[in-house]
Amino acid sequence: MKLLFTGFAPFGGDQVNPSWEAVSLLPERIGDIEIARRQMPVEYDRVGELLREAIAQEQPDAVLCIGQAGGRACLTPEMVAINLNDASIPDNAGVSHAGEPICADGPAAYFATVPVKAIAEEMRRAGVPASVSYTAGTYVCNNIMYHLLRVLEQEYPQVRGGFIHVPFECGQVLERATMPSLPLPLIAAGLEAAARVTAEYLESGKQDAAGAAGYTH
Repeated sequence: MKLLFTGFAPFGGDQVNPSWEAVSLLPERIGDIEIARRQMPVEYDRVGELLREAIAQEQPDAVLCIGQAGGRACLTPEMVAINLNDASIPDNAGVSHAGEPICADGPAAYFATVPVKAIAEEMRRAGVPASVSYTAGTYVCNNIMYHLLRVLEQEYPQVRGGFIHVPFECGQVLERATMPSLPLPLIAAGLEAAARVTAEYLESGKQDAAGAAGYTH
């Protein structure tokens, strides 16, 4: 079994992005699971096509995209991506959006097809603070999650996909004393837990997308 993890490059003036740093800490294998990884740019206009290329090259059984949510105190597997680009800051290419759809002919939303609730539960079992989130925002994180689920639905219906937000890592908050953070090894441990429960879900044969998000074991 193969899982593809993606993380983002730094943005917003930070020198690191804990999503990619944590993905980089993952081992090549987690049990019987082969781990592939790709860094994605924080750019609306590129992430969809780069993600499609990565999926075509790696042929994974599941894809988990990871992104930073500064201000959150725990890891948050996302339940849903909405068809909206709307953020107060530009992306790393200087592109801004204010209320435009991601795909003009796309549905209003896509739900994750990995077991979101079970992922959060397994993270907590591993000693990692986690909770389910019902908003992936309207910036590039939500954009890549929407593209991911659309590509999988249209081109790889047997592949499961989801998104996990992670908080700042500790080094990012030295000048932001009131902001929550977690150590990178703990964030990576949470991603390992997500890989394990996603693989368990796939191996169980419970392939109905409608039941995926709330699957528990």
